[in-house]
Amino acid sequence: MERQSAMSSFKFKLIASILFNLAFYGGLLFIPAGTLKWWRAWVFLGVVLICTVATMLGVFRHSEDLLNERFKSPLRKGQPLADKIVLSLFIATFLGVIVLIPLDVFRFHFLGQPSPVVSFLVLVLHMVGWLIISLAFKENAFAIAAVKLQTERRQTVIDTGVYGMVRHPMYAGAIPYLVGMPLWLESYAAALLASVPVGLLALRCLLEERFLKGKLQGYAAYMEKVRYRLLPFFW
Repeated sequence: MERQSAMSSFKFKLIASILFNLAFYGGLLFIPAGTLKWWRAWVFLGVVLICTVATMLGVFRHSEDLLNERFKSPLRKGQPLADKIVLSLFIATFLGVIVLIPLDVFRFHFLGQPSPVVSFLVLVLHMVGWLIISLAFKENAFAIAAVKLQTERRQTVIDTGVYGMVRHPMYAGAIPYLVGMPLWLESYAAALLASVPVGLLALRCLLEERFLKGKLQGYAAYMEKVRYRLLPFFW
């Protein structure tokens, strides 16, 4: 009975995640565009659907505790004020990137459009970013949106899988995710604006490390073991 209840709860969250992502991206793209006749946006929503289902079934089906945490607010008690500010700015600028895409493509035409070859390659890049983020979720059951010490969940340092390559694989995956989306949808201007949330993620790396180094046992040793934050052999 308990297993059946857990499965019903997961199915509900799976459907809720699919509907939310489709409504979120669809609304922010099609409403400013003023039209549904945008085949690239429909392809993008198809990618969102496939990636959402794959992540939910491949990762969160086996880690419902993390899934429940991801359903909560990204702003939490015990989260440093600096992280709340940076995270809020990231969310705002991320939304700005998405909204700018249709405004640029259908109204302003700021910087022209990438070639079909470039836009296809960056769509693949976008999916690679999603895959890296999913691998981070699979490896790290403590990968919640807020930077805080999860004492109630007995948080420990994760140094396996993608966390053995860079210290912030979720943020590393977010970079091609953020840049690939506007370029597939043919907006150089929005891709340029994406540098703002990318920069905020880099800043958040520093804030998160300073917090965890002082609060989470073993994190300082992990920083010595894994030298790079986002890109191996670079930073």
